[in-house]
Amino acid sequence: MAQNVYDQPEFFEGYSQLGRSVHGLAGAAEWPAIRALLPDLSGKSVVDLGCGYGWFSRHAREAGAAQVLGLDLSEKMIARARADTSDAAIEHKIADLDQLELPEESFDFAYSSLAFHYVEDFGRLVATIHKALVPGAHFVFTIEHPIYMASHDPGWRIENGERTWPVDHYSEEGPRTTDWLAKGVIKHHRTIGTTLNTLIATGFAIRHVEEWRPTQEQIAEIPALAEEVDRPMILIMKVEK
Repeated sequence: MAQNVYDQPEFFEGYSQLGRSVHGLAGAAEWPAIRALLPDLSGKSVVDLGCGYGWFSRHAREAGAAQVLGLDLSEKMIARARADTSDAAIEHKIADLDQLELPEESFDFAYSSLAFHYVEDFGRLVATIHKALVPGAHFVFTIEHPIYMASHDPGWRIENGERTWPVDHYSEEGPRTTDWLAKGVIKHHRTIGTTLNTLIATGFAIRHVEEWRPTQEQIAEIPALAEEVDRPMILIMKVEK
């Protein structure tokens, strides 16, 4: 079973104060880039993997999806998603993505935001999603960029007068423990190559890969985003069955 850090009081409290938790999709700087990749959801059956508060699940319905299934390991997240959703066509359920089972060819679109780096067996999860999608269906997801994750001490350093990011053993894949919102948070590091090759070997066709960076307009509005230009934090992918 995956680590359920989101139900830890300290972590959940900190997460609840993030901009994307308070403002939803509009509070996620990468959302415009993601939205540009979404297919027409009219009449589609959608699965939202790691749905959190259910922001995307509700967006999918507003975009015309016929039904949406939101899944998350956290009881606190699912409780919040259910409390904020008053739509019988949206179902939110507790599920461990490391042990996920889905009915075959039952979804027209799959989505996930910043959840898969908590999953240990990425290959198993990708195979489950592939089987659950109808032929021709798209799958859009974001993960913490492996460059960003590959450090035991996240943060800029100054070396010889230059600002650098300390990448730590990038090619060594596996669990990494970090202190983010709470101590001892476990994430699973995989190189970009491993992520892409796992998708390809499963049968997905790669349609778009983006090492997200903020626009100048976003940086002007939120100056702290400037560091994302030098060191990508988020990797966005779109694939097709």
